[in-house]
Formats: sequence, C-alpha cells, structure tokens
Amino acid sequence: MKSVPKETVDGFVNACRQAAECGLMRCSSGNLSMRVDGERMLVKASRSWMARATPDDVSLCRISDGSLLAGRKPSVEIGFHAGILRTRSDVNVVMHFQSPCATVLACRKPERFNYCVIPEIPFYVGHVAHVPYLMPGSAELARAVTEAMFEHDLVVLGNHGQVTVARDFDHAIQNAMFFELASEIIVRSGDRATPLPEKEVESLLALRQAGRAGTV
Repeated sequence: MKSVPKETVDGFVNACRQAAECGLMRCSSGNLSMRVDGERMLVKASRSWMARATPDDVSLCRISDGSLLAGRKPSVEIGFHAGILRTRSDVNVVMHFQSPCATVLACRKPERFNYCVIPEIPFYVGHVAHVPYLMPGSAELARAVTEAMFEHDLVVLGNHGQVTVARDFDHAIQNAMFFELASEIIVRSGDRATPLPEKEVESLLALRQAGRAGTV
C-alpha cells in the first residue's frame, strides 16, 4: 500500500487492536474504517481479527463506491462504511462493534430502551438510531445504516450490533465504551434503571451541539 503513508496504516492497525482490547468485538466480528483523503479510505480486511491486525489486514478502498484499490478483500460491511464517509464530511472514522451488553439489548427491542442513564450518552453520543435486522453485507443494510447516520452518531442494528462514527479513533472508541457502559447499567438493573431527567438530557444535548459548532 505504497500510496498511503506507513504511519497512517500503523495508526489504523493500532486502533483496530485497541478497540478489540477494549472488548468491543470478538474474533473476526466488528470492523473499522478511516478516511485517508477525499477519495480513499482504509478498511479492515474481510475475516481478519481486529485483535491481531497487521498492515496485511488493511484494505484501501474508494469512498465513492467502496471498490477495492489495494490490499485484500475489504469487510463485507464496506457498503455502509463508504456510504457514511461519502455523506458525512464531518466524520473520519466509522466503527462497527458488538460489545456484550449493548448487543444483548440489540437482540431485544432496542427502541424501547432509554440509554440516557448516564450523562455521557447525551453529551458524547447523542440520540441513538435503530435499524431492524437486515442481512449483514447486504445493500439494504448499507442503505439503512447510511441513512440512519445522516443525523445520528450511533445506530443499533437489530440482532447484529452497533455502528458509531467520529472525527478520530479515540472519539469512536469512547462513544462505543460509553454506550456499552449505559447498556450494562440497563441490563444489570433488569431494565429498572432510572434515566436522567428529560430537562438534564436536553441541556446536555444542547452542550453537545454547541461543542460540535466549536463554541464550547
């Protein structure tokens, strides 16, 4: 992958390993992508394990259509990775994860849960979108996730996991970790956790929006 700086590929590999070390995915599940420039993206290669990723497990693809430019066959979810980076100019990183408690809730009826049981959800993650189960790697799933991400930074995929987006690796991993924490609270409480007062949620959402606009 001579056209991409070595430090860029190494940074991507390190982020893959860090996400796996945080327990956000297991074995070959989950995937990660990063915008290289206006036309190209790095994506985890198909069936590779994030925990033991190497530069050989990284694919270079075209953002416009997800086509492979260099490296191995990319993740089966290249469709929504490319779709999100194509439609969200503010996003540089897309991560599909399957953390334990969050995926427990994704296997139920995720729209019934109020994830705002900790302030980190409205402040860092914002409103959470939901997509029903669709076949992994399908055009239908790619389209649904891309559309859900128009106005959200995290989407729950029914019986499948989660996708989050951010401007860099640290923020993507942080979003996922905070979402897993909120999900664990809900699971451990037997769905009896008391969410934050609605007024406080709205205040935190407003602070989040102001921060995105560069005023906080």
